[in-house]
Amino acid sequence: MNNFLVLGGTGFLGLSVCERLVERTGSGDARVVVPTRHSQRAAHLLPLPIIEVAPWNPDDDAQLERLVHRRDAVINLVGVLHGSEAEFRRVHGDLPARLARACAAQGVPRIVHVSALGADAGAPSMYLRSKAAGEAALLGGPVDTVILRPSVMFGEHDRLMNRFAALQRVFPVMPLPCAGARFQPVWVDDVAAAVVRALDLRQGETFECVGPAVYTLRQLVELAGQWSGHPRWVWPLPPALGRLQASLLERLPGEPMMSRDNLASMQVPNVATGRLPTLAKLGIAPRALESVMPDLLAWRSGPARLDSWRALAHRQ
Repeated sequence: MNNFLVLGGTGFLGLSVCERLVERTGSGDARVVVPTRHSQRAAHLLPLPIIEVAPWNPDDDAQLERLVHRRDAVINLVGVLHGSEAEFRRVHGDLPARLARACAAQGVPRIVHVSALGADAGAPSMYLRSKAAGEAALLGGPVDTVILRPSVMFGEHDRLMNRFAALQRVFPVMPLPCAGARFQPVWVDDVAAAVVRALDLRQGETFECVGPAVYTLRQLVELAGQWSGHPRWVWPLPPALGRLQASLLERLPGEPMMSRDNLASMQVPNVATGRLPTLAKLGIAPRALESVMPDLLAWRSGPARLDSWRALAHRQ
């Protein structure tokens, strides 16, 4: 296989997946096509060999069929963290269903779909329920599908550790809702490796992609401050104040740092259930948070300290 379509390839995970696909396929007649609505957001992919950027209207079914035509596999990384119930349903539920139909019509043999740890039709958040709807649409379809459910991902440009480090450079105190929420963060490159290895599985399976250790949200915030050189006192907010904070942040312009739906998601422990295979079955020994993030957070000084804020503004 050497002809792939990567939906959502311009994002945080997408860059790592594209790099892994380049390593896997080399050059020659290999093709990796990354559709996007905003070509400027794909500029960081253009230096990679065999990567092609194509225009995409996510609501156009005919165009989607043209994009999947003659692909050896389609990788779906499309996701949003914030939005209305209708937007979550459109992105996480409807798009995978439409993708399954397009791939079936064009004879695509394999879909690799990145969902989320905790996805469940009965989950307390719109985000997790919509992720479950997408899984159901794919697993009930005619195309062989591998589902990956990652925990929160860390890495050079993540929205987890980098954001908390940036906030602690500015604020003397960190008021934190759901401070006891549990996570099993996983390195973005390990999830990318899992995506590429899933291309070779002979039958569809669902994998939980987690790191080797479990942390509370408070511990993650404290580590981000410590490793970036700006440790701050963390003030765990009671539930009512946490909901008020999230409600206020939702109203700020731009992408919110926190929403009430995020708080609802954190009611579900973001850790491996033990009921599904993990990265080990794919031959991947996950990297520890402590082996990656201290160096990535410590070097940020001078103009680089603003990188996480530029990422939020979608600027380079």
